[in-house]
Amino acid sequence: MKATDANLLAFISKAPQFVIPIYQRTYSWTEKECRQLWEDVRRAGRRDHIPVHFLGSVVYVEESLSTNTSRSPQLVIDGQQRLTSVMLLLAALSRIIKNGEPVDGFSAKKIRNRYLLDPDEDGERAFKLLLSKTDRTTLNSIVAEDDLPEAVSIRVKENFDLFLRWLEQDPEAVAEICTGLNKLMIVDVALSREHDNPQLIFESMNSTGKELSQADLIRNFVLMGLEPKLQTRLYEQYWRKMEEGFGQGAYVAHFDSFMRHYLTSVTGMIPRQGDVYIAYKTYSHEQAAKDRDVEELVREVWEFSRYYRALVLGQEKDKTLAFSFKDLRELKVDVAYPFLLEVYRDYDANLLTAEDFIEIVQLVEAYVFRRAICAVPTNSLNQTFASFGRELKKDRYLESVKANFLKLRSYRRFPREEEFVARIQERDLYNFRNRSYWLRKFENYGRKERVSVDDYTIEHILPQNENLSKEWREALGDDWATVQEKWLHTLGNLTLTGYNSEYSDNSFALKRDMEGGFKQSPLRVNQGLGQLETWNETEIKVRAEKMARQAAMVWDMPNLPQDILKAYQEQAETSTGYSIEDHPYLISGKMRQLFDDFRREVKTLDACVTEQFLKLYVAYKAETNFVDVVPQAKALRLSLNINPQELSDPKNMVVDVTGVGRWGNGNSEVKLTEPQDLHYVLGLVRQALERQFGAEDSNI
Repeated sequence: MKATDANLLAFISKAPQFVIPIYQRTYSWTEKECRQLWEDVRRAGRRDHIPVHFLGSVVYVEESLSTNTSRSPQLVIDGQQRLTSVMLLLAALSRIIKNGEPVDGFSAKKIRNRYLLDPDEDGERAFKLLLSKTDRTTLNSIVAEDDLPEAVSIRVKENFDLFLRWLEQDPEAVAEICTGLNKLMIVDVALSREHDNPQLIFESMNSTGKELSQADLIRNFVLMGLEPKLQTRLYEQYWRKMEEGFGQGAYVAHFDSFMRHYLTSVTGMIPRQGDVYIAYKTYSHEQAAKDRDVEELVREVWEFSRYYRALVLGQEKDKTLAFSFKDLRELKVDVAYPFLLEVYRDYDANLLTAEDFIEIVQLVEAYVFRRAICAVPTNSLNQTFASFGRELKKDRYLESVKANFLKLRSYRRFPREEEFVARIQERDLYNFRNRSYWLRKFENYGRKERVSVDDYTIEHILPQNENLSKEWREALGDDWATVQEKWLHTLGNLTLTGYNSEYSDNSFALKRDMEGGFKQSPLRVNQGLGQLETWNETEIKVRAEKMARQAAMVWDMPNLPQDILKAYQEQAETSTGYSIEDHPYLISGKMRQLFDDFRREVKTLDACVTEQFLKLYVAYKAETNFVDVVPQAKALRLSLNINPQELSDPKNMVVDVTGVGRWGNGNSEVKLTEPQDLHYVLGLVRQALERQFGAEDSNI
């Protein structure tokens, strides 16, 4: 590595050409960064006492001595954002200056021939900076002063237009910008392929993750170290198609999230948002150990990106699937994407039909919506879907999905009929975050011709106005204020209309009989309202009950014959081959009684707790083991799956066994020897269980 200080313009002038490798991210500076560059350059040009302004470093790869010539292009590893922005500023200057020369060396001709183009070369070799293909044609057109391409690079065009506009609006800035550009200094860092590892240097320069997205780091990791021909082929065949499929805006906004969902789907583990790159490197190394080559892994990412774009970006070609995916997006069930990506992959491989896929999507919808209505805590949702596919039987796909939903218990449960019907009647659905979603689903249930809810507004049959008219007060009775407060925003009092302003706070009779009123409404949600004489608490409750029963059909439960479901449940609870009889210290005596008391209390902590006898200990699980019991002659040694520092343990009974070889799972150990300690120890166990419940959605 060679690192020297250099004047930026002299550095650009001397180099024949800079090339941004195909694995680098696209140009991504926004107006904020361009404004900062503009202000820095102008400040340096305005103030004589500022001799130089340091812009940062430009890191590039020099070819080996055997191939390097004075005309060899340099591959830029770091610094393309700064270089590109300066080039755009120079191109804007050349347009504004035209035939003048406000500062010596800054005529339009000199700017173009020294910094933008090489007059001795033709074609692409003539351009001082060649960006990656998404941005290249746009920058080349700007520099050559040609018409922009049809597939224009948004960032390149917008930032060139910014610089051009700022120069046009402030003629005094032209000379200051020229002078400031002359003062720009960089650290010129030249790497050698023979002696330096560009990937490691690149990682160390971007280790904070502040400059590059996780997806940028992944792309560079995958492609940077490859032999050039393979690198180019994989980029053109897979990665570039992926970038184009997302589109410029969606690639920036969605790609990191996509990679996180993809990794969750293929590994079953949920990486933290800032650890996606690390997780991908780990996954890549693990797959390489299984003899999967780079091309296979790149192709896998590309395939999953197609599934993601269909699910999340509305690119599904099948109309019926597209409608189902739209419902899913409106409900905002991002946590289900890892599971649904796996289902889409299996659908793509013809392991299930489109009809079965739609039904699975609808089950996911119903599961998430019912839980939201029933206010079931969201902890575990992401882990539920991350591991959901591991439970499936691909030869009985839909059946096993239904069985898996029906087996979920406690905090993971699929709310049953009566719970859902009861809760949806009393929930504030007007302020529910998915209001347009549930109204549209309601109205379109069973319809072949879908109604666009966006064409209507939500209507309170009983008005929101605190100063109700005499007619309304008489209809509601003496407790009218209580009735209004309790039922105003609930299911029974909400409907859709195209006549919201006409309805206003009018009496029910006027809303019913007016032009476009409830009697004439073609909407299903208004059926029956035209036949009512009055609107009061009784009618609100009657309508709510009816609509709640309909909601239970719209967001339907999975249904399986009991014998089939029982078979799945029995498979899930298959014995390990061990029982209490395999633990001699538990057969009789004091430890048996203490163990019986302990197991009874632990099982009552939550309905999801299961017990499993193993050869050397007894495991108690929710999502995974939260406490393991190792029977001993004079104690039950408990291994708690929680770190000691996370426990509230005023009696200091817990021992830190981190790194110590022990049977059981967890870093905290406590011995239960006497019945009088049972209550206290169960408090410690409960903390381990609650940590598991609460920790699972830390990444949502």
